[in-house]
Amino acid sequence: MELCIMLLECCSQERTYLRYYGLLGQRFCMINKVHQENFEKCFVQQYSMIHRLETNKLRNVAKFFAHLHGTDALPWHVLSYIRLTEEDTTSSSRIFIKILFQELSEHLGIRLLNERLNDPTMLESFESIFPKDNPKNTRFCINFFTSIGLGGLTENLREYLKNMPHLIMQQQKQVSESESDDESGSSDSSDSGTAISESDSASSDESDSGSDGRRRKRRRK
Repeated sequence: MELCIMLLECCSQERTYLRYYGLLGQRFCMINKVHQENFEKCFVQQYSMIHRLETNKLRNVAKFFAHLHGTDALPWHVLSYIRLTEEDTTSSSRIFIKILFQELSEHLGIRLLNERLNDPTMLESFESIFPKDNPKNTRFCINFFTSIGLGGLTENLREYLKNMPHLIMQQQKQVSESESDDESGSSDSSDSGTAISESDSASSDESDSGSDGRRRKRRRK
């Protein structure tokens, strides 16, 4: 762990980002999975304290991790730690995310990056970056990526936001149908209960009339 921290610290201290550090980190990750796991921990730790870094250090750290992700030295599921909403980000974390994705776009190209982000096996890891839980968060994400020149990554979100009123109507329709089914089921059960009680009362009336008839016959005898 100390090796990874030292390498990241040296990278952040440089006046400009040196690709040499990214290549070193990539090599360490390829040699031993322990280093890969340690760099994952470093990513989470650095992002949680990103507001403490100066702009220059922040830029170098973002480019370092972009290199590791772009070369698949780090698994992409670590990006699930990033939650891109107005409430969950600061100006520093937005700069970090901006540089990270711009560098990934340069490494992979916008088309390949888009394919990677829409990989069905990785969608759960990117739900926090491309949120669909709230229209406000969805719009914020679309506006953010559009403002940094990567609006092409949000095509699915735009389509989702466009179809959201239709989806809401479908959900409301399903809820109303389920409620009507419940009401009809309860009314059927009440009707059956009423029928049973009526049959019980009818049978009791018949038994009463039968007993009265027997009493009259005995008196005549």
